[in-house]
Amino acid sequence: MDTLMWEAKAAAGRGAELLRWVLDEGVHAVAEPEVRLEVFIAGERVVVIAVGPNPPRRLPDPPGELIERAPHAWPFTRVNPAP
Repeated sequence: MDTLMWEAKAAAGRGAELLRWVLDEGVHAVAEPEVRLEVFIAGERVVVIAVGPNPPRRLPDPPGELIERAPHAWPFTRVNPAP
């Protein structure tokens, strides 16, 4: 595994708060110098992509009142196509 994709769906109207929590607390809990973290938002969903030699297996769970359901996390291994 060299990539983690983590996704959380915010409770209704709480997308901005969930994004703030992810930026302030979620990604900092797993920050490693060799792991690149990228954060994306689409409506009420926040996605974090962590890429590096040893990314976290998942991010911490946000406070229950900020999310509609438990976050999902998927580990991926990069496959480069042949040139």
